[in-house]
Amino acid sequence: MATAIWAFVGHVTERQLDGFELRASDGSIGTVDKATYDVGASYIVVDTGPWIFAKRVLLPAGVIQRVERDAGVVHVG
Repeated sequence: MATAIWAFVGHVTERQLDGFELRASDGSIGTVDKATYDVGASYIVVDTGPWIFAKRVLLPAGVIQRVERDAGVVHVG
């Protein structure tokens, strides 16, 4: 069960998430810069802001609650 946090829920592929907005319960966090779909080691890299103040944050795929494909939004817990 330790690898459950590193797995996507449902059927998500790399190309489906690149460029999507990332939102938490309190608002927008940034955009998905990269997503991987490695078995037991899936994650997303989030770009958190403008280039001069930006940080890139790695989040395990298991924190994704749902994906709104039409709106281009990924919701995380």
